[in-house]
Amino acid sequence: MSAPVAVVTGATSGIGLAVARTLGTQGHRVFLGARTADDVAATVKALQEEGLDADGTTVDVGDATQVLAFAQAANDRWGRIDVLVNNAGRSGGGITKDLSDEVWDDVVNVNLNSVFRMSRAVLRVGGMLERGRGRIINIASTAGKQGVVWAAPYSASKHGVVGFTKSLGNELGPTGVTVNAVCPGYVETPMAQKIRRNHATAFDTTEDKIHAKFTAKIPLGRYGTPEEVAGLVGYLASDAAASITAQALNVCGGLGNF
Repeated sequence: MSAPVAVVTGATSGIGLAVARTLGTQGHRVFLGARTADDVAATVKALQEEGLDADGTTVDVGDATQVLAFAQAANDRWGRIDVLVNNAGRSGGGITKDLSDEVWDDVVNVNLNSVFRMSRAVLRVGGMLERGRGRIINIASTAGKQGVVWAAPYSASKHGVVGFTKSLGNELGPTGVTVNAVCPGYVETPMAQKIRRNHATAFDTTEDKIHAKFTAKIPLGRYGTPEEVAGLVGYLASDAAASITAQALNVCGGLGNF
């Protein structure tokens, strides 16, 4: 049997890059996507230099046409898709009465609508249903299980991802395709740095003080790492996780115990 193929969106930095590397190390051929061509090319080259079987192309997951073309390109490259990791996303929020329609619509489109469209496309072209085996793994958030102040669009979109995961997991249960969500808490990524900068500006304080405030909420007393999140993704993609589906599993240092 040829090596399984994993498709990872938002795979050029942070959690997505760690996921691509983890799955590649586990023996998957990895097809990655992100919005910037130079970032995709550099990441593919770096993974190949590490001895991993990687390729990829650009995709804006907020664009329905690009999503379908991306899924088709992945299938065309290696003739199958065995694992889909819907990782691409964006932050977004503010005082709700001041939010624009544009911010709300874009956060929901990028974080939630893309998960539906990407999953639908891969189920149509990747052969999971025909082979009776597949993995769809959605990167949600602990914000998808609890409300986060000044992050209504982000929290709502991630709640949607959790709900979609549970629904699709139950739907596909008889087919052998599992669907799960991974819910990180505070993870040290470029997005986390951006959030700290925004909070520091909003509250006229320093990023270090915001970091300390956030860290104080975490029972383990530290941010998680992208590699720790990727470790759970790697497990869910494995044969050992075949009986796990329709679940939303936290990787959060105890931040959320629900």
